[in-house]
Amino acid sequence: MEAGTRRPRRRRGVRWRLRFLIPLVALAAVAAGLVLVIRGSPGHAERNLVTGYVRAWAAGDYGRMYSLLDPASRARTSEPRFAAAYRHDAMIATVESIRTGRPGRRRAGEIPVNTVVKTRLFGTLQETLYIPLTGSGSSATVHFVPSLLFPGLRGHERLGRRTELGPRATLFAADGTALAQGPTRSSSIPDVALQIVGVLGPIPPAQAAVYASEGYPRDAKVGLDGLERAFQPALAGTPGGELLAGHRVLVRNPPTPGHDVTTTIEPGLERAAVAALAGRFGGIAVMNPRTGALLALAGVAFSALQPPGSTMKIITATAALEAGIVKLSDTFPINTSATIEGYTLHNAGGEACGGTFLNAFAVSCNSVFAPLGARLGGARLVDMAERYGFDQRPPVAGAAESTIPSASSIGDALAVGSSAIGQGRVQATVLEMTDVAATIAMGGRRPIPTLQAHEPPRFVPVTNPRVAGLLQEMMIAVVRFGTGTAAAIPGVTVAGKTGTAELQNTATSSGSNTANANLETDAWFVGYAPVGAPRIVAGALFPNQGAGGATAAPAVRQVLVAGLQAPH
Repeated sequence: MEAGTRRPRRRRGVRWRLRFLIPLVALAAVAAGLVLVIRGSPGHAERNLVTGYVRAWAAGDYGRMYSLLDPASRARTSEPRFAAAYRHDAMIATVESIRTGRPGRRRAGEIPVNTVVKTRLFGTLQETLYIPLTGSGSSATVHFVPSLLFPGLRGHERLGRRTELGPRATLFAADGTALAQGPTRSSSIPDVALQIVGVLGPIPPAQAAVYASEGYPRDAKVGLDGLERAFQPALAGTPGGELLAGHRVLVRNPPTPGHDVTTTIEPGLERAAVAALAGRFGGIAVMNPRTGALLALAGVAFSALQPPGSTMKIITATAALEAGIVKLSDTFPINTSATIEGYTLHNAGGEACGGTFLNAFAVSCNSVFAPLGARLGGARLVDMAERYGFDQRPPVAGAAESTIPSASSIGDALAVGSSAIGQGRVQATVLEMTDVAATIAMGGRRPIPTLQAHEPPRFVPVTNPRVAGLLQEMMIAVVRFGTGTAAAIPGVTVAGKTGTAELQNTATSSGSNTANANLETDAWFVGYAPVGAPRIVAGALFPNQGAGGATAAPAVRQVLVAGLQAPH
């Protein structure tokens, strides 16, 4: 190299970077080694075990929790008993959610975990759960002790509670009159209250688990039927009391009193419905179709299930018209019976009927509607019934659910035809069939029934206005010249449908009625008025009391008249 020549700067830069890079690489290697040591440490494995246990607890995965126990713990208790113990304590505390923090360090064989337990009755509890381990490191397992069942327990303490209810709130009629108030549930209109309020009594055994999960004391009195049952949660409020760890109180929370409920029941219409029953066994439901408000419920209006008879033809006709397989002007042969699958179905009393579809509906002709139902098919019939509210949980607590067999189980053509005329295995309440009539009154929109005053109206689409309009025309014919003339009101256009459901075969071999036919048939009628601006819909059922036109239609007429005269 010549004298005075300088070395390139680039080489110095490389050497400078190498001087600093080597220590950095060494530090990174040390750090990586430390991470591996930490992750491979016994404490890390144990905390992972505890994290898995408490996360499974928060998720209710008791099988996963059981799999993390040591052999001695699993030998002392089975998985079902282990899971049942955790579920029991969650029920006692009314647990809604569980959050867990990061496990702490192991001390004296236990790892602490901070927990936050949100409960329905006792608020939010923040406690430390101490989880004992057997073994160490990756071979560690959880050693089960009773205090693991709930945060805050010590030793062999078990979780318990003492709960109570606050004062029961008041039930009011739509006009503000008290229907049930105070400890004695008294009313200034006892004649109305007796019909609709219902009674309080001990918790039924079938509902004991549900009420226990809600924190009710075992000796609580609850609504067994009527409005007391329908509004049980609101009237009773929320239980309160003490959550106990053995004899120690973990938390206290007073009960929340119930709140008063104003119902949709109109005392005048309730009296009219009771009067229409006239001491007979049966049920009457009264509704405002524009709101779904139930204005009266008398007798077994929403608790008794019976075959709906020919009131079911409203549903069958809706499906058939919507499917386009029939028109009002279509004509059918005049017959006394129809044969399906080799079985003969007779018309009521062996009468001969047929003619136009409108006329067949008006006179409730089985020899037309049973074959029509078979032609319609089970799938379309069941679909329409479900749109009308069958096979759905009733919106009124305590009401029986109206049912129709599924399309896959309804059976052959004979079974479908029988279902189409409200026989077979179809079962309905008066409330359900009253809602069916209300759907036609409202142009194909089904009002959702409610007993709570001032609720916004809710509707479910069932069919289009054109089909509903055709059904309304058919129902007007029922009252004008068909089987429901006993429901006619001078000066008012009434639409309705009769039903006479056979509880057993009432026809002789010639098709005439047996001597005791009236005792073997249910009488039905549903109707509304005035057509075009409906204000009131009513339905009636009289089990084992004859034909719908003779028994139920006059009762509904009586209620409709009272409703039309009442101020609105």
